[in-house]
Amino acid sequence: MILETTFLVDLERELSASGDGPAHRFLGAHSSEGMHITFTIAGELAAGGGGRDRWERFIAPFPVLEATREVCWRYGELHRYLRTNGLLIGTNDLWIAATALAHDLPVVTRNVREFQRVPGLSVLGY
Repeated sequence: MILETTFLVDLERELSASGDGPAHRFLGAHSSEGMHITFTIAGELAAGGGGRDRWERFIAPFPVLEATREVCWRYGELHRYLRTNGLLIGTNDLWIAATALAHDLPVVTRNVREFQRVPGLSVLGY
């Protein structure tokens, strides 16, 4: 599964506060499943600040899914479809959705409504 930025921000806040909350509980309930992030999520987290060492430590447990030809094609298909139907989502979210579809992985997010606009995408709230 792909842990989207909202999930990771919530997880970081929970770990800083008490170590408990919906994101933390979701991880516990799905501990046997593979957890990934995308190149766009890694970039969004880097933009949040805090220094490179902190960023590297935070993303270290998660394989980063790169942009491949298939991801790029899916992005283009999704963009055309969503634009034509008046459902376009944010650029980074579109890259995340395209990556998830290319790898046949669900997206875990607090932003369920936006990601549900993407046909064929499995979206998990927490």
